Amino acid sequence: MPSPHEKTRIAGIAIASNTFLVILKLAIGLATGSVAILSDAVHSATDIIASSIAYFAVRTSAHPPDDQHTFGHGKFESLSGLIEAVLILLVALFIIYEAATALISGESTLDPDLLGLGMIAVGVSALSNTLISHRMMKIARRTESIALESDAWHLRTDVYTSVGVFAGLILIHLTGILIIDAIIALGVGLVIIRTGINLVRRSLGDLLDTRLPEDEVGRIREILIAHCTEYVNFHGLRTRRSGPERFIEFHVMFDQDVLLSTAHDLADHLEADLKLEFPRSYVTIHMEPCHEACDECGVLVCPARRN
Repeated sequence: MPSPHEKTRIAGIAIASNTFLVILKLAIGLATGSVAILSDAVHSATDIIASSIAYFAVRTSAHPPDDQHTFGHGKFESLSGLIEAVLILLVALFIIYEAATALISGESTLDPDLLGLGMIAVGVSALSNTLISHRMMKIARRTESIALESDAWHLRTDVYTSVGVFAGLILIHLTGILIIDAIIALGVGLVIIRTGINLVRRSLGDLLDTRLPEDEVGRIREILIAHCTEYVNFHGLRTRRSGPERFIEFHVMFDQDVLLSTAHDLADHLEADLKLEFPRSYVTIHMEPCHEACDECGVLVCPARRN
């Protein structure tokens, strides 16, 4: 599994790369007069902010719990993901505004003689961000870092933008229709909005303590049911995420004559099995006696367990 150092290193590389790309695309965008290239440059500028936020978030979330954050610092990543998602949406709206303005006016400031220069700029941008976002996404998914994943998606939307602009410049070169520059920018802006909305939903889910996905909750239930012959029942299962950490809480009911030491050993066993399945998890188990009025209490499989 990648270390926290590797997470911060890839975030730092993204900052350095985007700084270079912003300068490159701004210079060429101004020289060519392409609204699509300038919009792409603005998008890359937000990538610098997003990567900086991710860099801070992954460093902070790696800190152990302290007196002020007794449940750890995982939500710094969720908050980072939300901020980056909002940035993606703002960039998309800016691109759509610029493209729509150009379409309504029917005029283009693009210099057709400098199309080759523009293709080089967006081509370099697309290749660079493809490589970095691919590596970042692998690390994000292996470490379950919402901050890095959001940053990776942010870079990928920049790739989509650059590819769309590149295709538009080729079409302009082939057809001589300059307004294609704005049409391509408009289409890319709409695609980016969809990505931003999905990231907002996921980040808010973590911040608002939405339960774990259904497949993960189902797996937790399977682990608990696998031990059903050792206790009467379980209830009150609650789950949530905080960045890469999961929190799992439930109650376990035991026969009234079960020793506390026996119940405690089973709780330790359940916790170990859950952490084996979900390594970065905190498990809280509340043990309680079964208070059902039942003449068969203490048999191998009680009626409540059978049901």
